[in-house]
Order: sequence, then structure tokens, then C-alpha cells
Amino acid sequence: MSSQRKRSTGEPARRKLGVLVNPVAGMGGRVGLKGTDGAEVTREALRLGAEPESPRRAFEALRVLAPMKDEIDVISFPGEMGEDILRDAGFLPKVIGTIRPGQTSSADTERAAKEMVKLGVDLLLFAGGDGTARDIYRVVGRDVTVLGVPAGVKMHSAVFAITPRVAGDVTMRFLRSPAGDTTEGEVMDIDEVSFRKGFLNARLYGYLRVPRESQHLQSAKSGGTRTEKQVVQGIATELFRTMDKACLYIFGPGTTTRDILAQLHLEKTLLGVDVVVGGRVVARDVNEKQLGLLMGRDKPAKIIVTPIGGQGYIFGRGNQQLSGKIVGRVGKDNIIVVASKEKLASLNGRPLLVDTGDALVDRSLEGYVRVIVGFGEYVMCKVES
Repeated sequence: MSSQRKRSTGEPARRKLGVLVNPVAGMGGRVGLKGTDGAEVTREALRLGAEPESPRRAFEALRVLAPMKDEIDVISFPGEMGEDILRDAGFLPKVIGTIRPGQTSSADTERAAKEMVKLGVDLLLFAGGDGTARDIYRVVGRDVTVLGVPAGVKMHSAVFAITPRVAGDVTMRFLRSPAGDTTEGEVMDIDEVSFRKGFLNARLYGYLRVPRESQHLQSAKSGGTRTEKQVVQGIATELFRTMDKACLYIFGPGTTTRDILAQLHLEKTLLGVDVVVGGRVVARDVNEKQLGLLMGRDKPAKIIVTPIGGQGYIFGRGNQQLSGKIVGRVGKDNIIVVASKEKLASLNGRPLLVDTGDALVDRSLEGYVRVIVGFGEYVMCKVES
């Protein structure tokens, strides 16, 4: 329904915002499950002590939007799917539909999105991950403008703002614009079963209509950026010559970190977080809690990460085990970023990004970081949150 509608008084119609929260999105990240698609995986995440991520991240976005709460009409599904967090943020939403608390599924996401489109929302703001984006795409296609609050684990799609706070800013600008400009964002997802086994199979499902704010929305993850053998050897040599045998080295996911450890004849999980001490792997595919235990109270530790090709994230996408709590304990000075020049070039001048879920930690990482790109070769890259 057009945002150009007029009331009988001649005043512009109030803009409508639909808010949809996938309450289980992102729960598998910190406990190392690499997603929460399916009820079985969600139960396992809860058993491992996972806590809901998406309500908290939705609240961050809504807090930014709070100043315009009296200017817009807000629609949501009940309870944990939007109503609760909206009321916490000071909104009085129109609540539609029904759910079974604690037992929501992708079918509920699809029903909510479909009903909101029928009610003529100008923007559908959702908190979730790639699976949530797929569910929404399946029922709305390009019939409505959407924007994702990043709350999942995999995050390959180009329909998410770079952080929850930015999602709030973009939503505010879009709703205050008489005719917000839009573009198309890719909806991508992977096979989680294969992902947990170390195989990355990404697929393009289609496109959703999103606000045209390319600097504030994440790019689709580019897969298969090739790391030349000699480049990896150079990076590995530069890294190994300064390694302390008493230090805990925490290697994040990716082909670059995997190939670096292969130079030491060490096998690394491609999509997990592994820990090396004294030249040997002491723990594989660890979660946040296991990392905390390995670090102990005062064990010196360093984190080695590589940016996601095409996006630039070094924390907060696919490596939520490296949470704000863990990164904060390690500290900016003990974070080592490695990448090929080819991977950095794929960012087209955009900064490296961090989104650990802890605003103070994210801000502490801002500025410039030295990226190892070869033997004795470094590039200074800007980091933003």
C-alpha cells in the first residue's frame, strides 16, 4: 500500500512499520552450532546454555527508533515474536495473529510476514538470520520493502544492516522519507547440516526489496576467494616467526586460517574456532564457554582472524564463539588479522567491520589495524563498528 496515501484532512497517512522477531535466531553461534535451523538444533543450543540473541539485538534497533514512536503505526506478532521487545522499547504495537509461546517456527514467520504485507506496512523490519530472510522471501517476494537486524549466525544475505543500531537509523530515514528509494538485496543461505561437517554450500534463493543505503547494508558474502599458495606461505611465515610457545592462539574460521595452519602440518576445522598452543592443536571447534575455560584467569591469548570476503567482517558473522566477552578479554593489541591482498581488494575500499554484540568492545576495536598480507608485508586497514 503506497506511502503517498492521504487522509481526508489532506495530511499524509501515517507510515506503517511491521516488526518481526525470530526468537531463536543466532542462539547456536556462541555454543558452536553454526545456526539454529530446525527444532532439534534449537533444543541442543538450549541444552548447551545458549541464550536468545535476536530480542536483544532487535531492542538495540528499536531504541534508536524510539524518538519517532508517536509518528508511526507499528504492527507485530504476539509475545516473543515482536510484541514484548516493542513494549520494552516504549512502543504500543498493534498485535495481530497468534503463536504458541516457546514453540515458534518458520511457519509463524511466514504467517506474520504475509499478514503484515496485507495490512500495508511501508517497511518490514525483522530480526533474524539467513533462514528468517528465506522464510520472508518465500511469502512476500518483492511486494514490500524489508530490512534485517543482524541476529543470525551465517549472515550471507545482503538484506541486513551492518549492525542493529544502523538498522534503526536506516529505518528512521526510510520512514521519514516521502518515497524511500529501494534496491534489491540477495537472499542467500547454506545447508546447515553440511556446514557443521565443514562444507560450505551457499545458494542464492532470490531477492528482497531493501532501502537503497549500500554503505549501511552488508554485502552478500563472496565465496571461494582464492588464496595463492605462495601468499599463504608468506603470511604463515610472518605469523610463525613471532609466535610464543606459552601463548594460546585462537584461530577463527576460514580458508585462510586453515591454509596457514596447514603450513605447520596442523589440521584445522574450516568453519570452526580452533586453539593452538606450543605448535599443536589443543582444542577443535570450540564454543564461547570452552574458550573461556581454556583461557583461564591469566593465560596469555591472541586471536587470529581473516575478514569475510566481500563483507569485511572480522567479528560477528560466522564466528560468534569469539563473542564480545572473549574479544574484550583478549584485547585489541592481541588480535591478529590476516588476509590476501585479493581478499582486501574485494572490499572495494570499505572498512573492516566488527559486530560482537557488545557496543563497548566494538568501539574499542575501532581505528586502524595492521593486516598481515605476506612475509614482512602489512596493510593498515580501518575498522568500524
